[in-house]
Amino acid sequence: MTGLLLDLLDWRTIRGKQIHDANIVAVMRRYGILSLLTHNAADFARYVPYIKVLPLLP
Repeated sequence: MTGLLLDLLDWRTIRGKQIHDANIVAVMRRYGILSLLTHNAADFARYVPYIKVLPLLP
């Protein structure tokens, strides 16, 4: 999984707390999870080429 995370870090400029989001996406890719249901859709918008982001409505 470290390799997938490093690929994401090379693909985009990711800093600080954004690394936690990248790690979530790396784990999703490793296990074939294609969709993420989240309150923070904007945080994951950069990963749309890799995953489908489904925003939770309030």
